[in-house]
Amino acid sequence: MKILIAYATTEGQTRKICRFCADTLIGAGHSVELLQVQGDDRIDPALYDAVILAASVHINRFQKDMVRFATANAGALSRKPSLFLSVSLAVCGGEPEELAALDRIVAEFSGETGFHPGHVEQVAGAFRFTEYDFFKSLAMRYIASRRDQDVDPHSDTEYTDWDALRMTLTDWLATL
Repeated sequence: MKILIAYATTEGQTRKICRFCADTLIGAGHSVELLQVQGDDRIDPALYDAVILAASVHINRFQKDMVRFATANAGALSRKPSLFLSVSLAVCGGEPEELAALDRIVAEFSGETGFHPGHVEQVAGAFRFTEYDFFKSLAMRYIASRRDQDVDPHSDTEYTDWDALRMTLTDWLATL
């Protein structure tokens, strides 16, 4: 199959997740195009057999570039087998109210863009202190302390469950 993986990233963890997905899919014999969406992307999702979109949650929203891409291509994307990877640190705690909030964010994204993914997976992100400016670092340290997470503000802490993500891809492929 020919699969498009389109993503938006802020500090780079979503890019890392998508590269992992691409490597996994290529290893399974599929052709993959990896695209970081930016304002005026001119790629036609109709050229692919299936699509994976990925974006990270920041202040209860996904990146504007992903919103624009999904809105511009909603029809073609919705007609394809699709997987949407919603990347967030809120997944780490497994708190029911935070997971419900993530589901609402995805539902709002779908309502706003018109893209309705066939499958949604919540994926844990990372604290990327090496990418933060001073103020964001303070804010992220505060968030970590509220969640009783011990982080080193001089290095990155990754929470992505790579085995679970591999299984998600395997299960998704089996439905195609």
